[in-house]
Amino acid sequence: MTINQEWVRAALGGGPAGGGSAAAFDVAMVQKINACDGHVHVTLSGAVPPEARQGAMAEAERRIRAAAAAGGETLHGLKVEFASAGAAGAPKTVSLQQAGKPAGGGGADAAGPARTGGPGATQQSAAPFLPGVKHVIAVGAGKGGVGKSTVAVNLAVGLALRGHSVGLLDGDIYGPSLPTMMGLDALQTNIIANMLQPFYVHGVKAMTIGKLVDPEKPLIWRGPMAHGAFKQLVEQTQWGELDYLVVDLPPGTGDVSLTMAQLMRLTGAVVVCTPQMVAQDDAVRAVRMFQQLGIDVLGVVENMSYFVAEDVTPAREYDLFGRGGAEMMAQRLGLPYLGAIPITIALRKNGDEGNPSANFQGTTRLNAALENMVTNFEGQVGLAAIRGGARPTLSVS
Repeated sequence: MTINQEWVRAALGGGPAGGGSAAAFDVAMVQKINACDGHVHVTLSGAVPPEARQGAMAEAERRIRAAAAAGGETLHGLKVEFASAGAAGAPKTVSLQQAGKPAGGGGADAAGPARTGGPGATQQSAAPFLPGVKHVIAVGAGKGGVGKSTVAVNLAVGLALRGHSVGLLDGDIYGPSLPTMMGLDALQTNIIANMLQPFYVHGVKAMTIGKLVDPEKPLIWRGPMAHGAFKQLVEQTQWGELDYLVVDLPPGTGDVSLTMAQLMRLTGAVVVCTPQMVAQDDAVRAVRMFQQLGIDVLGVVENMSYFVAEDVTPAREYDLFGRGGAEMMAQRLGLPYLGAIPITIALRKNGDEGNPSANFQGTTRLNAALENMVTNFEGQVGLAAIRGGARPTLSVS
C-alpha cells in the first residue's frame, strides 16, 4: 500500500503495543499530516503539558514505523513535531527529530551530517571550515531564471580582477552553467592523486559537474545522489589557498543548500532577485532558508533591473520588470542592497561566449554596475567578519 495521508492516519490510530509513551498520545492530537514519496511529516497539537509532548511525539513515530515494518513499506523520511500557540497566539513548533531517524538516535539525516547543539543550533553550528579557504559565499535564489549564475560568475571574476584568490563552484547539479559561461568546453578534466584539478580561467579556479558528465545527459537523481555529487565536488577538488570560494547554488530551497550548510562553514550568502513581485516572493523564501540554516545573508542583488538600448545615442534605459522591486524587498527584510545589474547585449554576448572578463572592460553602464556590486559585497564581507569574529591565523617568520 502506498504511504499516503490515509495510511498514516490509520497507522496512528493503531492500538499501542506497550511502552510508557503510549498513554501520552491520542489520535485527536493529530493536527496535520503530509505524506509524499515515502516522506512523512506529522504535526500534533492540543493542550498537552510540555513534559508530556516528547512522549506523545515518540509514540506517534513508533506507531508509524511499526505500521511500515508490518506492511513492508519503506520510510524515506519521518518527522513528528508538536505545534502549540505561544503567549501572543503565534504558532511555535517543537521538533522531535530529523527526517528519517528515530527519536533520540542522534544520527545523520538523509541529506548529510546530524545537527548538534542546543535548541538554538543550526546546520552551520557543527559545520567545519573548508581548509585553506577564508570565505565561502553562497549565491542563491528562490526560483530559476533570475540570473543567479550570471551574478555568481561576475562576482567571482570581479573579485579576481581586484587581486583576490577566487574559486567558483557550480553547485547547480541538475543544470550546470559554468561550462558555457566560463568557456570551459574546450578544456579537459585533469585528476592528480585522486583529486580534481580546477580549471583556471579568467583568474578564477572553477569546477563544475558539467565537465564530468555528458553535456547532453540529464541527471535524473534523487536527493541523496545530488548530495553525494556536491560533496565530492567540494572535497575532491584541489582548491588550494583561496580568499573566496563562490558557490553557485541551484534554484529553490532543497537538498544541495542543506548539504552545503552541513558540509562547510560559510561567511554568508547573496540572494539574487529580479524586480517583479513573483520573483520577490521566492527570493524571500531563499532568505528565510539561509537564515534558518544559520547562514548570514550578506545582501540582495537585483538582476535584470533595467534594459539598456545601446543602438541609439545616447543609450536609453527601459524598466522592463519594474526597476527597484528587489531593492524595496531588501529594505523590507532589513537586508543590505548590493546593487542592480542591467540587461545589456554585451552581458548576454559575453556569457554565451564564455568571456565574463569582457564585462569589466571599458566605461559602460554594465561595468559600473558590476564594480558597484563587487565593492558593496566586499564591504558586507568585512562587516560579517567583524560580527562573527575573524578566523584565527598563524604566521611563522
